[in-house]
Amino acid sequence: METKKKVIIIGSGPAGLTAAIYCARANLKPIVFEGFQAGGQLTMTTDVENFPGFPDGVMGPDLMDMLRAQAIKFGAECVQKNVDSIDISSYPYKVLVNKDSFDTDSIIIATGASAKLLDIKGEELLMGRGLSTCATCDGFFYKDKNIHVIGGGDSAMEEAIYLTKFANKVTVIHRRDQLRASKIMSERALSNKKIDFLFNTYPTEFIGDENGNLSGIKIVSSINSETSEIDSDGVFIAIGHNPNTSLFTGVLDMDENGYIKTIGKSSKTNLKAIFACGDVQDSIYRQAITAAGSGCMAAIDAERYLEENNL
Repeated sequence: METKKKVIIIGSGPAGLTAAIYCARANLKPIVFEGFQAGGQLTMTTDVENFPGFPDGVMGPDLMDMLRAQAIKFGAECVQKNVDSIDISSYPYKVLVNKDSFDTDSIIIATGASAKLLDIKGEELLMGRGLSTCATCDGFFYKDKNIHVIGGGDSAMEEAIYLTKFANKVTVIHRRDQLRASKIMSERALSNKKIDFLFNTYPTEFIGDENGNLSGIKIVSSINSETSEIDSDGVFIAIGHNPNTSLFTGVLDMDENGYIKTIGKSSKTNLKAIFACGDVQDSIYRQAITAAGSGCMAAIDAERYLEENNL
């Protein structure tokens, strides 16, 4: 494997693979280090109905397979390995993968973000089968259903309010006796007639039916530890996201929540020739299509940098 690259892409969700498509078509011969969960969060999603070009929807893993095949067709190399570290002490930069070291003129970071999960029984099994971490992705599937949102912060209130567009009833489950959300978001949710609240309560298990779809939640009172089960047509976990930026701590400028800062409307970071795209730098939209769009931006920014510096 050639160890000197014009561009190395770290991450393989819609952002990373779109960047790979654009870089490959620009004849930059990119290498994509996909990580061990190749395809990112979409591999945990079943039906994707809001990605343009698929009027009948597309399965999340299938969409990622198509993006990968398209990148490979144009000359990208996709390797299912994790990057261990990057060395920015000299230029070209070094990217270390297992025992291999790659020199590169530019780096595109597309490592994404991971929804914070509860790590309780049934969670992994039922994800994408009635259990979700994204209301704007999956809310449409819950028309006239009775669903639950777990969390008490701003993101949980935003999800709950959004879901009232579709659901018959939304119940917020929160372990404390009052919301952690900002005053304005709390008031909006509390005054919404379609939202109920289960305070002083937390889930300990997600229950599936005989078809392997979510059917209920086992909950516990944080006051007296009393356990009960409630029926649910769908559950949205809304306790926040963690950007996957541990590789770049102390290297790149980040905001207070760990998202990589980009400059202006570009994908440029505070270091030359390092670009960031997708959910790793976007705490607001977090959609496959916006990630793909920013992947395109990063590829164009990288290509222009290389051209301007005769690399």
